Amino acid sequence: MVIPANEAFQRAVTRGTRTSTGAPGPRYWQQWTDYRLEAELNPISKRLMGQGTLTYFNRSPDTLREVYLHLLHNLFAPGARHNTDVPWSVEGVELSRVAAQGQELKPTEEEGVGYEVDGTVMRIRLPRALAPGGSATLDFRWMLRVPPDGAPRGGQDGETFFINYWYPQMAVYDDLNGWQIDQYLGNAEFYMGYGNYDVALTLPEGWLVTSTGSLKNPTEVLSAQTRARLDSAGHATGIVRVVTEADRTAGTSTARGTGGKLVWRFRADTVRDVSWATSSRYLWDATNAAVGDANGDGRADTAAINSFYRPELRASHWNESARYSRHSVEFFSRYLMPYPYAHMTAVDGPSSCGGMEYPMMTCIGGQWDTLGLYEVTTHEIGHMWFPMLVGSDEKRFAWMDEGLTQFNQSQAIADFFKGVDDEEINRRNYLGFAESGGEVELMRHGDRYPTYGSYGVAAYYKPATVLVALRGVLGEETYNKAFKEYGRRWLYKHPSPSDLFNTFEDVSGRDLDWFWRTWFYETWRLDQGIDTVSTAGDSLDIVVHNEGRAVMPVRLVVSRTDGRADSLTVPANAWFGGERRRTVRVAALPAVKSIEIDPERDFPDVDRSNQVWPR
Repeated sequence: MVIPANEAFQRAVTRGTRTSTGAPGPRYWQQWTDYRLEAELNPISKRLMGQGTLTYFNRSPDTLREVYLHLLHNLFAPGARHNTDVPWSVEGVELSRVAAQGQELKPTEEEGVGYEVDGTVMRIRLPRALAPGGSATLDFRWMLRVPPDGAPRGGQDGETFFINYWYPQMAVYDDLNGWQIDQYLGNAEFYMGYGNYDVALTLPEGWLVTSTGSLKNPTEVLSAQTRARLDSAGHATGIVRVVTEADRTAGTSTARGTGGKLVWRFRADTVRDVSWATSSRYLWDATNAAVGDANGDGRADTAAINSFYRPELRASHWNESARYSRHSVEFFSRYLMPYPYAHMTAVDGPSSCGGMEYPMMTCIGGQWDTLGLYEVTTHEIGHMWFPMLVGSDEKRFAWMDEGLTQFNQSQAIADFFKGVDDEEINRRNYLGFAESGGEVELMRHGDRYPTYGSYGVAAYYKPATVLVALRGVLGEETYNKAFKEYGRRWLYKHPSPSDLFNTFEDVSGRDLDWFWRTWFYETWRLDQGIDTVSTAGDSLDIVVHNEGRAVMPVRLVVSRTDGRADSLTVPANAWFGGERRRTVRVAALPAVKSIEIDPERDFPDVDRSNQVWPR
C-alpha cells in the first residue's frame, strides 16, 4: 500500500532541498524579511494609519522579477470574496504610497514596472530583477479601519482592539511551489515567512498596549509602579496584579504622554507575524514560566506570562488566565521543546476572536467556564509550536497545525485536569461525523471543504485522533521521539506533509505508508471485531475480522483466570491483500476469562461492541 506520488516533493529531493528521511536537505533555503513598521490608532474613529519599510532577502537560487505580498485586511473590502461569515465588508487597505528599490510605483494591470492588487494578494513588478543573494527594499504607506466585532479572528468592540493582519506582508516563496499566493477567503488560515520586526505603535496615554515582541522603551510608556510590579512578576511564584481597576489612568498604569499620546516600541526576532492589542479598560496580570534551556547555554530560562482582560471577564475566570497560560507554556516546553520567546500573552478581545493564535499572543473572546477557558488557552498557546515555531502551510494543510495542536491540547488537559479524557472527546467527534457520511479526507486545501463541519473534523478531531492511533502503533517512547525530532528538524522552517511522514518513518525505522494512506488520503473506516472463539484440542482459535477498509494491526489482550494477560498482534499487512478474517491460536489453559481488541482504546473503531469476548 503506497501513498500518492508528490512530484513537487520529489523534485525538491532531487535538487537537494528536501530528503527522503524527513530532514531538510543540504541545499534547503528559505526567504527572509526585515520589517520596520509604524502605526497610529485612533480609537474613536477606529482608523489605523500605517507606514513601513520591508527589506526582502532572496535566499533562493532563482532570479525574481516580481514579488508578491498579502494584504489580508482586504477581506473586508467591498465585494471581497468570502467562504465564511464576514458581516462587515466596508473598507479594505487603502494604499497611499508604494515604492520598490527606491522607485515610486503606480497601480497598473499592464506588464512593466508597477503593482496590482487582486483581492488579498498584491503583485509588484520590480524595477530591477532581484538576483540570488540580493535584497530589495519596499516602502508602503496605508490606512485601514479596524472592523467591528464579528470580523474573523480579531477586530474591535468599542473597548478592546485586537489588531491583526494590519500591514503588507511578504508572501512565501518556497522550494516546493514557488510563490504561495492563495487568496484569504476567511476560512483557511495562513502560510507565513519568517523575519525580524521593529514596530512603533502610537496610542492615547492610559491605553495599555501588548504586542508580539519585547517592549523596548518601558520607561517611556509605563509608570514606575507598573514597571516595579512587572519586574516582581519575573521571579514571583504566584500571580502579580500589575494593573488593577484602580490603576487604569495615565500616570498610574501608563506614563504621561506628549500631546496625550505614547509611542510603544517593540522588537520581535525570527517570527512570522506581529499582532497587538490595546484597551483603556484592561487589567494586567503577570507571572513567569520555567521553559528549560531555550537558548542552549546550559542554563534554565523563563518566559514572561501576561494576561490582559476587562474586570467583568472575571465571570469567565480570566483572573485564572495567567495561571492557565503558565501551566500550558511549562507543559509544552517539557513535552515538545523549550518555549524560546520572551513572553506569552493572552488577551480578552472581541467575541469574534473566539480563540486565535499569533506569535507570543492569543486573542480569546466570548464567555467561558473553567474547563473551557483552560482548553482554549492551552490550544492557542500550543500553536506557538505549530505553526509559529514549525512553519507549515496552514492554508493547504490545516491538519498540520490544528490537528497536531489538538492532540497536544489533549496531553496538556490530562496533565492539568486529572480525569478529563480529551482524546476520547476528539475520537467521539470524529467518529460521529464519519458515521453521518460527511467526512472528507485530510489531504485537501483548507478552502475546499464542502462544509465547515467537514473542515473542522479534518483539521482538528480526526488528525488528533489519528495521532493517538499512531502512538498506539509505534509505542509512546518512539512516537514522542519522532514527534520531537520533527519539531527540532523544522524549527523556523517550512515542512510539508512528506517531511512529517518521512521523519516518523526515519525515527521509527518502519514503513508507514499504509498508515498515511489509510488515515490522511482516504476516508476509510476501521471496524475490527471478534467473530468466534472455539476450542481446537488444547488451544483456542480466535477469529478476528476487519470489516472496514481501514487497515490497522489487531491488538488482542487475552486475560486468564490466573491473572495473567497475554498480548498478541495481527500486523496491519495481514489485510493488505483484501482479507477479511484471520485466526489467532492461543493455549486453552490456564482458562481464558476474556478477550478484548485494543483495550487501551487507541484506535478509532466505529463499533466497539464486537471487540470483547464473551459478549
